[in-house]
Amino acid sequence: MSESVVDRTGDGAPGRAVGWPVWAWGLWDWGSAAFNAVITTFVFTVYLTAENDAGEPLFGEGVDAKLGWALAAAGVLIALLAPLIGQRADRSGRRTFWLAANTGAVVVMSALMFFVTPDASLLWLGLLLLAAGNIFFELASVNYNAMLNEIATPATVGRISGLGWGLGYLGGIVLLLFVYFGFINPDVGLFGVTGDNGLDVRVTMLVCAIWTLVFSIPVILTIRDAPRATDATKAARLGIVGSYKQLFATVAGLWRTDRNTVYFLGASAVFRDGLAGVFTFGAVLAAGTFGFSSGGVIIFGVAANVVAGIATIAAGRIDDVFGPKRVIVVSLTSMCIAGTALFFLHDGGSTIFWIFGLVLCIFVGPAQSASRSLLARLIPEGQEGQVFGLYATTGRAASFLAPLGWALALTIGASVTGSSGDDSQYFGILGIILVLLVGLLLLLPVKVGLRRDTALTNAPPA
Repeated sequence: MSESVVDRTGDGAPGRAVGWPVWAWGLWDWGSAAFNAVITTFVFTVYLTAENDAGEPLFGEGVDAKLGWALAAAGVLIALLAPLIGQRADRSGRRTFWLAANTGAVVVMSALMFFVTPDASLLWLGLLLLAAGNIFFELASVNYNAMLNEIATPATVGRISGLGWGLGYLGGIVLLLFVYFGFINPDVGLFGVTGDNGLDVRVTMLVCAIWTLVFSIPVILTIRDAPRATDATKAARLGIVGSYKQLFATVAGLWRTDRNTVYFLGASAVFRDGLAGVFTFGAVLAAGTFGFSSGGVIIFGVAANVVAGIATIAAGRIDDVFGPKRVIVVSLTSMCIAGTALFFLHDGGSTIFWIFGLVLCIFVGPAQSASRSLLARLIPEGQEGQVFGLYATTGRAASFLAPLGWALALTIGASVTGSSGDDSQYFGILGIILVLLVGLLLLLPVKVGLRRDTALTNAPPA
């Protein structure tokens, strides 16, 4: 028997399972893909590391290393700040305010990237904007994820989490196709934009800023911050030291009273990094082992994200019926099987990669979405922001696992086959599978209960 989500119209009357507040929330995922996918993955980072027609780096030598250091520094700051930001939003009751503030900062960072012309003297400006954008994006995501229990009941949290995550995949691809064929790929794009002085990429940054802004407005206007009592407001004014003391006390309290949440934070950090590794190294494998051209990689990337988006939305209902843990276990198990098949059948070329690569993509999104919905079910009421902040922190702390597994597997592969690393690149698949398998084994002992509170305490007025 399922529960309906309350469609908050001011009178407390129950409505459809997926009403406007849910769609408004999910549209933030759709809009945030502009920074997460287009800027960070496909366009701006590629622009910073690109070469001109003469084969010279646009932004000087050593960009790759500097990019790595900038993003690593951003990762450290996210790990340190995320749980504190979430904790303060919990205490003050101002999740929507901080979602708006951090999303606004992402919009500003994205728009300022327009001024990063191909000049070595502007490299650090580009890196600073990219790193700052990553920080603000992750801090916004903490408050966004913490809203999940405000718009869902335990009976619908899976489908709603899946809807948001699926919209993120689809929104990123829609925007990527628009900017690629509208500005980047043609010699003369929309509004006469060309590639001279990096104008095609720089205009794309403005489009990304507008995209993020437009699709973040619905959730900000729909899910209002609930007023808090004066004593709660005063309690929110803890200093940094006091906030960290409170954070450590919460973690200790979780360890004493609800170790399943702590166990899950650890397990999810491992398998989430494995899931990230599938996309991080998938394009490398497609080109290096399976003979894809650069255009073929883009086509596969589009197909992969569409498949992942649709599968994630569909799997949300399975999550609600059978539980998020089962979804994650089935997803990780299926990915390990598909990855193993890809390893042993690698001589089959692009056809094999299309088959088993898409199978992998079918299960990536459902595992990510179910991970979010499972944590939402475990978090004690009133600690959503803080625990989702820890979720971000543990994810950052484990972000070395997939690259390490990949590198070690390549080294072992070269030793076993007696060939160069390039010829035995397919061994890297085993490194990613190992990370997924370890995460799966760590997840199995976690027991999942249901929160007793219901949803949607923040509603737009009638």
